[in-house]
Amino acid sequence: MILKKLIHSILLLLFLLTLSAPKAEEDNLRSFIPGSYQQILADTNNQPFMLVIWSITCPSCLKDMTLINELRQAHPDFKIIMLAADDVSAKPQVVSILKKSTLNTLENWVYADENTQKLQYEIDPKWYGELPRTYFFDSTHKREGVSGVLSRQDYETRLAKLKN
Repeated sequence: MILKKLIHSILLLLFLLTLSAPKAEEDNLRSFIPGSYQQILADTNNQPFMLVIWSITCPSCLKDMTLINELRQAHPDFKIIMLAADDVSAKPQVVSILKKSTLNTLENWVYADENTQKLQYEIDPKWYGELPRTYFFDSTHKREGVSGVLSRQDYETRLAKLKN
């Protein structure tokens, strides 16, 4: 009887651990709320970086994931931050896409406020929400924002300028 209860308890524990595994992976996806943009700037003090804003509903964004992963591999010391402009309810899809693209080890964020226009405005008052949107920040946080698809050469040229 005791052995049966022990086995039952162990199986229950193993089951609960398997349920929590995907949750732990999702926890790497940070919630982008008012003030998060300033937090990103503070966390990257004196460091050039690239902020890539994308969405699960943007075909061009999804196509760019392979190129962004190649850039990450070619420039392992350059900071790349990913921001999914999707509702927090899309978190499982966002995590799945990032994992499939092997970008899940980067710093990743997802919109977590109903007022997405407020979040967009906080990032850039001149940005109207078109995707993909990439910002290149130098070490003083002077930035250049680019909407639309970029070629490998476009990325490399901008990254070279930031590293100087």
